[in-house]
Amino acid sequence: MLTMESGAARLVVSPERGGRIMALTVDGLDLLVTPEADDHNYGCFPMAPWAGRVRHGRFDFEGQRHQLPLNNPPHAIHGVVRDHPWREAGEGVLSTPLEPPWPFGGHVVQRFSLAPNALRLTMEVHAGDVAMPATCGWHPWWARRARRGGELSVDLHAEAMYRRDEDGIPTGELVTPGPHPWDDCFTRLGDPPAVLRWPGALTVTLETACPCVVVYDEPEHALCVEPQSGPPDAFTIDPVVVEPGEPLVATASWSWQTESG
Repeated sequence: MLTMESGAARLVVSPERGGRIMALTVDGLDLLVTPEADDHNYGCFPMAPWAGRVRHGRFDFEGQRHQLPLNNPPHAIHGVVRDHPWREAGEGVLSTPLEPPWPFGGHVVQRFSLAPNALRLTMEVHAGDVAMPATCGWHPWWARRARRGGELSVDLHAEAMYRRDEDGIPTGELVTPGPHPWDDCFTRLGDPPAVLRWPGALTVTLETACPCVVVYDEPEHALCVEPQSGPPDAFTIDPVVVEPGEPLVATASWSWQTESG
């Protein structure tokens, strides 16, 4: 278990559980859903080498059709790295290889930096011997209710979102953001893209170099605000190619301020 402390902040990451953040605690408050509250949808897990859904698990790359396992039938979802152990590769650094069913090889690195008022994250998706498509991101399950303060809400700053079809997957068309509830990918982000508020307790501000944020606000116990390097089904609608020696790099930071300042 990787544990980091700084001021009143504490971070716990489990290499064995897919490089997942198990807990982020600030001033005694659990900001993320705990495994005791929900043993499946908790903490914050990494998504790579794709984020969100791949339609029917199929995509074409360099003239060849590839089929991924349908781990969320009828689609593939959230990559493969959350399903395998990671290893510690330095102070605040985790790494894991990209193995079958991913057909291209490569590896992924996560870097964690904790300060008294912020958590900074970096993810690198490295190709192996051949070029490959890739997206990545983080999937935090923010707790709706902390031990004090009001219920969590999000102020989202985005000019556009991807239209979803009957499969719930982006078509590639951008539209004006619609009403809640959301399970949508937003882009043309503001600065900052999102602010999370537990009234009377704490405010968390997201900053990211990622061009997309997925917001999933349907669960009663959690609110997901997910920085991603591309939209769901990006291999088809907005492909990014990673070359050997030139990794895809995503960054995100969550900074916080308590009610007392």
